[in-house]
Amino acid sequence: MEGTTALTYIKNVLENIPDNWLRLTTHRLDIYNEKLAKVQFLEHFEILFNDNNTTTSSLEILPTAYDYIRLGHPLSCVLEWTIAKINDLEPENVISFSSKVTPILAILRKNLLDQKNTQILYTGELPAFFDAEIVRNVYGYTFELKKIESTSEITKFDGSTIFISQDSDLQSIDFTSNIDFFISFQETLGSIVMTNEENAHYISEIQHVRRRETIAMTPADCLKVLKVLTEKTALATSETTVETDKTDVLNAITTITGVDTKPLVASSGLSIQYAIMMGLIHDAMENYPEKAIKFIVPPNCYGGTNDQARRVAACVENVAVVDLPVDGDNDMVKSVNTVLNKVAEEDAIPFIIAEIPTNPRVEVPDLIALKEALEKQRKTSKGETAIEPVFILDQTFCPNVLFLGEGKILSTVKAISYASGSKFPSGGLCTAGYCVGNQKAAALMEKIEKHLNLCDNEATALQYEILAKQLPSMNQRIADAYKNTREFVTFIQETLPAAKINFVSEELAAEGFTPSVFSLDLPTKGNTDEERESYKRKLNHKLINMMITEIPDESKYCVSYGQLKGCYWTIPATSTQGTTKEGDKDYIARVALSPKMDLEHHQEVFMDFVEEI
Repeated sequence: MEGTTALTYIKNVLENIPDNWLRLTTHRLDIYNEKLAKVQFLEHFEILFNDNNTTTSSLEILPTAYDYIRLGHPLSCVLEWTIAKINDLEPENVISFSSKVTPILAILRKNLLDQKNTQILYTGELPAFFDAEIVRNVYGYTFELKKIESTSEITKFDGSTIFISQDSDLQSIDFTSNIDFFISFQETLGSIVMTNEENAHYISEIQHVRRRETIAMTPADCLKVLKVLTEKTALATSETTVETDKTDVLNAITTITGVDTKPLVASSGLSIQYAIMMGLIHDAMENYPEKAIKFIVPPNCYGGTNDQARRVAACVENVAVVDLPVDGDNDMVKSVNTVLNKVAEEDAIPFIIAEIPTNPRVEVPDLIALKEALEKQRKTSKGETAIEPVFILDQTFCPNVLFLGEGKILSTVKAISYASGSKFPSGGLCTAGYCVGNQKAAALMEKIEKHLNLCDNEATALQYEILAKQLPSMNQRIADAYKNTREFVTFIQETLPAAKINFVSEELAAEGFTPSVFSLDLPTKGNTDEERESYKRKLNHKLINMMITEIPDESKYCVSYGQLKGCYWTIPATSTQGTTKEGDKDYIARVALSPKMDLEHHQEVFMDFVEEI
């Protein structure tokens, strides 16, 4: 009965959903409580359900649901709540994925760490891209795989039983007592994983895989599934221009990067990074069996990168993470030399992940010296030639800079660059990410593509459509946003000279490094280090609160950048560096400007802030 009532309610909700539920990829940190994310959203949503309230104004003020599209969003939460209601499950026991394979990998990962057996049962045919041997040999997961005709064949198993249903019907799930995880494939839209109460302790682990290695089912696709449920119709096959859009996107990336190897496009920046990591591990296992693999990562870089690298190392034998200090008093080139010398002595395989410019301090190393450090031939402790490194460049801050093409600074070393599409490439309209490899890394790209496909993490049709529209204007948007940023930085320097600003120099800008992000270390006071740090942190929040209060239509407390309009403010230590070690966090303000914004108004508010301190 409650399921029928829920479907009636959801049908009315769909007629009134806020526009932002479909188009936003970012969240407001001022109304976001990460510890209560989905719980808080659904608690308030349940109140609306009990009151039969479906007004747009009420839906708009619900608490933020998760972050970005990776960990979830309003429509994924509503979809999961609806499926739970009609199948008598708890909402948190239902998790939607844009990928069909990654939920399987999430359960296998948990069982690997818990040393628990897994059997995967399925009807029909598994996707051709699911390569069981690679999952076993590269990812290190162990499982039994068996095709069955019906759920009646499922018997008790000493471990976890995953059942994969090819039937997209979500209204009558055949969840027998011997099934621990029921995964429903939703044609081209992804999958829904449901867990029974006995396995509720898996939920946070499955959600974290969704956050770090893939994305939730996208808002547009969640809406399609919700309409199927409420209208009781089959999933309609809609016409798409995906092939044309994909061709346009790949051509645009080739033009933007100046690299003629085939680009790869994933559902998010972390999806493409995961494919890069697993592809490189696969290649290393084939070409250098038994050798240790070292992922060399800045300890204070974006939290998703740091966390994902350590999560991979926790699962794959012979893989470890090595810190690469790059910011502040540390020089990237010196650190690269030091770490590569040590890895060479150990006769290990070095994969370096680094951001240029760095985040959040927007620093660019001496590129010629970096190239020399990467090219340098090193010896192992036995006097043999060491394995050359692969440089994995996150150039999300400056995707317009040509690093890898013929004759460019990194063309002579094995190098791969990638960017998050939720930033400049799409202007914040989707989460897709892409990567390219130079000629020296061309063979590696084949392995990366294999793992992108295996995880079913390629960009969706809508993501390709958005990128096809936005990529051609990206470089002009970057140029226009840089002009606003340079003007604002100059204004702050003149208005509050005691503040320390991390931004590129005029000389670096002339070389093409034109980010629209800068970090602001506000002046502080106090008698002890603790007092000074506390005062500065309060000042950060005071500035951000003034901006988002005085300019609510443009200023947003948000972790992103590369947006089409407005100005985003964040404190990396409490947002992008969420999983970074405390001592490596940056309690400074990071500001991201866009091509279209009222710069004069922002300057006026900043002047008011200065006068108040």
